[in-house]
Amino acid sequence: MRPLLQKLPLTESTSFVAKTFRTPHFEVGWHQHIEYELILFTEGSGQSFVGNHVGEFETGDIYFLGSNLPHTFQKRDPELITSAVVVQFKEDFWGGAFLQLPESRHIRQLLDLSSQGLKIQTPVKEQLTPLIKALEQSSGFKRILLLGECLEMMATQAGYITVSTQTVQSFQHKDRENLDRVFQFTIDSFRDPIKLSQVAEIACMSVPAFCNYFKRCTKKTYIDFLNEVRIGYACNLLLETEKTVLDICYESGYNTMANFHKQFLKLKQLTPLQYRKLFADK
Repeated sequence: MRPLLQKLPLTESTSFVAKTFRTPHFEVGWHQHIEYELILFTEGSGQSFVGNHVGEFETGDIYFLGSNLPHTFQKRDPELITSAVVVQFKEDFWGGAFLQLPESRHIRQLLDLSSQGLKIQTPVKEQLTPLIKALEQSSGFKRILLLGECLEMMATQAGYITVSTQTVQSFQHKDRENLDRVFQFTIDSFRDPIKLSQVAEIACMSVPAFCNYFKRCTKKTYIDFLNEVRIGYACNLLLETEKTVLDICYESGYNTMANFHKQFLKLKQLTPLQYRKLFADK
């Protein structure tokens, strides 16, 4: 199973997509597409999966994702309403020569770097937000100018962090489908007990072969990846609900508080209660 190849429809009067997608149309599993994607979250929160990155997103966050970079954004709760303005464009939608112009040098560098996935930071995030929202409502050549302004702002102000340490090329390996199955299974099943033998079987490998393969492809062990998914989910519950730490421990896939605290402290350098106190009111 390869990542879903998502293709958003264009109208006769548009050369790229700029549209709000809201629950239930927001929910898309592990997928990829040739288009570059600029996404502004306008409602909801949850977990971000970009390449080999696991993190959290919240309302107001902006990501810029490169061509064919696998990703998914999973809301923290099945009942949560989530929406985002999604902008997707092909590299050559403005013509094959545009990016070869000397004035486009910074844009070319930005597009190259987006293969690692970019999360936009403050204050650029606040400056980009009204431009992205305006893109959905604009028409004619103004759309091209607005998109160019967004790209120019990201390229010249460098107000972003890269989130994935895995190159897109590693997802294009002949047996990439094995890794894709593992990612989707983990995203769907991390709340349940998971054994390495179970995941290795999904990848059609022995346990030692799978462990070596996963670390070579993602630059982290499968257990590290699983803990990132579980702790990221726990962080959302800590900030968005009033559930007890014990309840969150079990709901996140851990069967002992000791291991939950150990993994949380390892990844966040805080205890769950310290994390809730520090970030809950921000």
